[in-house]
Amino acid sequence: MEGKNNKKIKKSKKKTQTLFKTTDMLGLIIITCIISLFAGAFFGTRFLTNEHESETYKVLDQIKDVYVDIKENYYKETNDEDLINGAINGMIAALDDPYATYLTDDNSNSFDAQLQGSYEGIGIEIFNNTDGDIEILTVFENTSAAKAGLQPGDIIIGINDEDVSKQKTSDLVSKISELKDDSFTIKILRNREEKQLKVTRKKVELTSVTSKVINKDNKKIGYINVSIFSLNTYSQFSEQLKKLENKKIDSLIIDVRGNTGGHLSTVDDILSLFLDKKHVIYQIETKGKKEKFYSNGKVTKEYPIAILTDSYSASASELLAISLKEEYGAATIGTTTYGKGTVQELKTMDSGEYKFTTKKWLSPKGNWINEKGVEPTIEVTLDENYYKNPTEENDNQLQKAIEYLMEK
Repeated sequence: MEGKNNKKIKKSKKKTQTLFKTTDMLGLIIITCIISLFAGAFFGTRFLTNEHESETYKVLDQIKDVYVDIKENYYKETNDEDLINGAINGMIAALDDPYATYLTDDNSNSFDAQLQGSYEGIGIEIFNNTDGDIEILTVFENTSAAKAGLQPGDIIIGINDEDVSKQKTSDLVSKISELKDDSFTIKILRNREEKQLKVTRKKVELTSVTSKVINKDNKKIGYINVSIFSLNTYSQFSEQLKKLENKKIDSLIIDVRGNTGGHLSTVDDILSLFLDKKHVIYQIETKGKKEKFYSNGKVTKEYPIAILTDSYSASASELLAISLKEEYGAATIGTTTYGKGTVQELKTMDSGEYKFTTKKWLSPKGNWINEKGVEPTIEVTLDENYYKNPTEENDNQLQKAIEYLMEK
């Protein structure tokens, strides 16, 4: 769960950068220096006395000395970007934090887009495949790319008359953002055949919430699926919930299966839709000190709620599930969640972004689910038939939630 806002733990679809980008010898010199010095000095600077600040400057001087020595005496040409990335990666690796990550421009674009919920572009997610080609991974619905006919697996080889074969994804993203005209031609390779398609750059809103009404024996059960907790998820969730309530639903299912988390502020707002301000919705523990956070809602809903979870439901998803379980009396149905009870903060630099764990989050009653997960009220393992034929009827976890709510 990101504290700044916060893609995506993208999983996130979480993407990590290889830790060492220079040669083994160069990386060893930088990382050995930083790992031995970083933990006790660097991030603590703003909390230290003048005496300790002086010691910190000595540490930074040593890092600078290694950098200068490498630049002047290493037998091959060096690249400043590689040195900086190697140093930052080394510091992040020294934290013994499974959620600490350094994202360079090459791999942060998709991560940012999912957590922000929107971006300026044509509506595709791209990556450099093993051949070094720019390949389309995802084409988002109702976007210029989808309307133009772009497909996952297409290889992008040109923008207007310019060849972009084998370029980095970050270079292509920059190129598209810097085009003078919003409309342009994209050249692709599909099944060894070249195609040229006309696309338009515009704001792309990513959809993270969908809903429907399930009618069962004269009862209306609302169903909301949340794929990630991005910055625009709350507005989508609020809108879909209002539509369902206007249809006079008798109960509600919230599906966070496969949802790996996102922004803490988003979950805070969503929980406040169901609980009034008398309710604690979570606690934050920082270096042994705990603080309770209350809902900012005006009323507490009255209809029964069931939450669908699985082992991929993590972080923000787990907070939503356990908070509604403890404070609202909701039932969790499915399997035990992932078990991520920490908060990361995302920081932005010229070369990319990094994040590391800064806090623990606890349930309203003070329970820490880290590495344990949220156990289901009713345990149901997804039937293998669903994987073969993913229909609502074959989704036995969903059917169990419907059965549970019908009894309420």
